[in-house]
Amino acid sequence: MSGLIERPSVLRINDRVVFAGTTHTVVAISGATIRLLSSAGATTVIALPYLLAAEDFELVGAGPAPKVDSHGLLQAMPAEVVAAAREWEQHLIELMTGVKPGAEPDAPVREEYDPVRHSLTERERAKARELTEAGTATSVRTVQRMRRRYREQGLWGLVDTRAARRAKPTGHVDARVVAAAVAVIQAQTGTSTGTKSRAIRQIRQLLDDEHGEGVVPLPSQTTCYRLLDALSVGRYSFGSAVTRRQTANKPGRAYTATIASRPGEQVQLDSTPLDVMAVMEDGLPGRAELVLAIDIATRTICAGVLRPVGAKAVDAALLLARVTVPEPMRPGWDAALAMSASRIPHQRLVSLDARMALAAAKPVIVPDTVVIDHGKVFLSEVFLRAADTLGISVQPAHQQTPTDKAIVERTFESINTLFCQHVSGYTGRDVTRRGADVAARAVWSLPDLQELFDEWVVAGWQNRPHDGLRHPFSPDQAASPNDAYAALVAAAGYVPVSLTGEDYIELLPADWRSIGDGGSIQIDYRTYSSRELRPYARKSSGITSRAGRWEVHYDPYDVSRIWVRDHHHGGWITAGWTHQNVVGQPFADFTWRASRRLAAERGLDDTNEMAVAVILSALLRRAEQGPAAGRVLARTLSAQSMTNHLPAEFAAAVIEAEPAPEPELVDELLPAALEPSPPDEPAADGSIPAAGSVDVVPFAMFDPFADDLEARR
Repeated sequence: MSGLIERPSVLRINDRVVFAGTTHTVVAISGATIRLLSSAGATTVIALPYLLAAEDFELVGAGPAPKVDSHGLLQAMPAEVVAAAREWEQHLIELMTGVKPGAEPDAPVREEYDPVRHSLTERERAKARELTEAGTATSVRTVQRMRRRYREQGLWGLVDTRAARRAKPTGHVDARVVAAAVAVIQAQTGTSTGTKSRAIRQIRQLLDDEHGEGVVPLPSQTTCYRLLDALSVGRYSFGSAVTRRQTANKPGRAYTATIASRPGEQVQLDSTPLDVMAVMEDGLPGRAELVLAIDIATRTICAGVLRPVGAKAVDAALLLARVTVPEPMRPGWDAALAMSASRIPHQRLVSLDARMALAAAKPVIVPDTVVIDHGKVFLSEVFLRAADTLGISVQPAHQQTPTDKAIVERTFESINTLFCQHVSGYTGRDVTRRGADVAARAVWSLPDLQELFDEWVVAGWQNRPHDGLRHPFSPDQAASPNDAYAALVAAAGYVPVSLTGEDYIELLPADWRSIGDGGSIQIDYRTYSSRELRPYARKSSGITSRAGRWEVHYDPYDVSRIWVRDHHHGGWITAGWTHQNVVGQPFADFTWRASRRLAAERGLDDTNEMAVAVILSALLRRAEQGPAAGRVLARTLSAQSMTNHLPAEFAAAVIEAEPAPEPELVDELLPAALEPSPPDEPAADGSIPAAGSVDVVPFAMFDPFADDLEARR
């Protein structure tokens, strides 16, 4: 294009430029730095690339900048169209300079195109006449138009644009039909998947409603099908309903990665049903729900709580409490799972908290901010109060925007593939991938499944390289969550301050109860007793707003004990359940309620504590052994054996309602309940244990007052 446009190729001193809406004069140039003087006398020093990239930059007195040929667009055009454009380019260059491109330097100028002897208009007429004589009828106006387009667009301006037209996805279908089809397809997002024939009927109905019956004709059925195919691309309007809703929920903006530079800077919380069938409190198989917290900076699974489907606010609050305490080593765990055997700075943490001495290899991360969805459990007063107590900022995600907490959503999928599918009772992610004998394979009780999950987190997740974790000194090698924690602790100086025992108890659900005779407290027809409570029997706590009742905290996942606040002397008093010897293992609040329901269904007194305890014992035994053939519930226990230790009215109801006795099962379930009661002796926690009691270790809950982890083993 040389010779067609005169434009300075360099920027010189005293040139005038337009920048930031003002005319400036170039007064100095130093390398890539330009000093400008505005018409108002203000000076500006600016980098040359920034000046040239400004949207309003213009060199005063210069012609328009030459257009670079769009080689990509030219390659997409037919060869004959590009050849015709290049031929026009040669004619126009000859018109402007007098010689064709590629001619020898000393080639003579054609007389009719000599810029010195003929004006531009005369040369344009000569070119039009030459092309017409060559067999291509061309007017002067056509030559002028092509010259102007070449000056503004370069070679692309000479291309026959008819060959560059894009095909319409909707063809020549009436615009009103297209608008109706778009409205119908958009309405498919939240509905069940239907066929295209249903969509065509809806389009017809919509057109009749808006324009009158039969006013807008529909194209043929084949054209309608093609129209729906073209408009539904990427929408899955006639495919999976789940995929369709997920696609509609994607934000219109570009995705950005969630970044955190230190442990606890952001922790994402969410809950989802686990793809594993477990034995529920009623002895029947069912799906568990996982409430999960994951740290963004290290990808550490801070805590995970399993419970029957339908998480409650107290579950989310307990999750926060579990996040802020060390994960204790369990009996039977390999020594390689201890924190002392990992890369976590164990000795440094032990010097700050003695409970770290025998903790498992999972870091304690206290969140600064937690990201939640709009579930009721996370927006409840219980959860928000617990977060406020811990000084944690709660950040709700946008509604229907799972990308706001994409990491925890992706972690659920990883748990599915790395843990769930290897557990007996795995259901698959949907019914199309579910086996025929899932219920028969469900052999793990919910507490046992919680134990398995906790062990897998320490053994499998925390030490597994994660593709999202890269050390800046070795970006080609993925790091594990424990490795990332060790690196970030050294870089950010993060020191976790774990909850004390009293702080942990403060986060547990609270109730207000009176202390009865002998220092006993009753909650949901369960009686708790402790020697330390005896001096407060039938006495007021001094809290007038609570009518003198005492503040009681309990763990819904282990109601075998409670904690009573000593309003007179400060601190907490631990009280154990008086019938723990009958059950012999920890149990949750929802398991107790299920036992009471079973008792009521059989016509028994569900307020009789011993009666419910016997049913609870059989219920937990069945949950341990799984729903195998031949197993029986507490209702098949020997009525005659029960009458040896139960109240007369309860024994009579059992004899009347239950089948033939099974002494073997009764002897297996109730050995402790049949033993005589020894004299009261205080336990280590001050409570009075019942006869035949055994030491109970909570399955997955933290013992708040046991600084020595070995004592909990």
